[in-house]
Amino acid sequence: MIRLLILLVALVLTFSCSSSESSSGAASDRISAVDISSFPEISTYNPTFKKQDGTPAPFLQIIKESGVNTVRLRLWVNPANGHSGYDEVKAFSEELKALGFKVWLSLHYSDTWADPAQQSTPQAWINLNFNQLKTEVYNYTKMVVTGINPDYVQIGNEINSGLLHPVGALANTENMVALLDAASKSVRDHAPNCKIMIHYAGIDGAQWFFNQVAGVDYDLIALSYYPIWHGKSLQTLQETIGVLAQSQDKKVVLAETAYPFTLDWNDWTNNIVGLNEQLILPDFPATPDGQKDFVSAIKSITDTTPGAMGFCYWGGELIAWKGTQATDASPWENQALFDFDLKALPVLDAFR
Repeated sequence: MIRLLILLVALVLTFSCSSSESSSGAASDRISAVDISSFPEISTYNPTFKKQDGTPAPFLQIIKESGVNTVRLRLWVNPANGHSGYDEVKAFSEELKALGFKVWLSLHYSDTWADPAQQSTPQAWINLNFNQLKTEVYNYTKMVVTGINPDYVQIGNEINSGLLHPVGALANTENMVALLDAASKSVRDHAPNCKIMIHYAGIDGAQWFFNQVAGVDYDLIALSYYPIWHGKSLQTLQETIGVLAQSQDKKVVLAETAYPFTLDWNDWTNNIVGLNEQLILPDFPATPDGQKDFVSAIKSITDTTPGAMGFCYWGGELIAWKGTQATDASPWENQALFDFDLKALPVLDAFR
């Protein structure tokens, strides 16, 4: 029923758009992305990836041939092990550009994960006063955009609760906006062709949040949507995208989404999704076809909703890369884009 509703809405919206260019933007500007931030680390374990027919092929070649045109990468300031730090992300970005991918950076402004539950200030910035912190945000952002030259940059990751806590917490809205202004100005000053995103996790409360940051100079609204956390109504997702695009006069991109192809596991690291009650049933079971159908529905929404301009699949590379006995590896291998034998899943066809 959900898929039928989405199809009907898609047909209506498509019919209402120009034959040469939809209201969501020109085809060449549309984002068909994957977040594969852990791939540099995973690649050191030398896994052998395969195409859907079982033929071994390089990971990046497989996703490129599947229609992925953009790669999203997280960037941490001073990560403990170096992964997702500046040097690694810069080197990987150069490799991606050489293969024809656009690069989308998610600046966490933290040494570790930044999300609605935590927005920890980098250790090296802890003792800065507010004005010094704004300057540090400006200078750090300048270093990143001039050194890597991304096509898109998020100034913060899932900043529902603000960023750079406690100074830039949402409760201190004026400070939060000032920090975002510093980041935005740095991008405009040093990478004027780079599109700036502000990223919110979920759909509940999104309109209120983007009203709070309406004065910031940015280009794209970025949303996360996972059924386990953000509700099981794709209709509500589509309506929210449309309302935000119109009310904020911004393009909207779905920055993170994912879905399982199985509820089984391939290592001893606890998986985040593992129960039927976390799925959208009966429309999208945890099967290879169910995963593909979910992403196809997401693509239909972001292809046809006025103001939407694409989507990004999160964790497509997160196989059980440390082996089947690891307890500290992937909580996501059942949502990767490759099965437990490292063969490309049908879901990759949905990116075309």
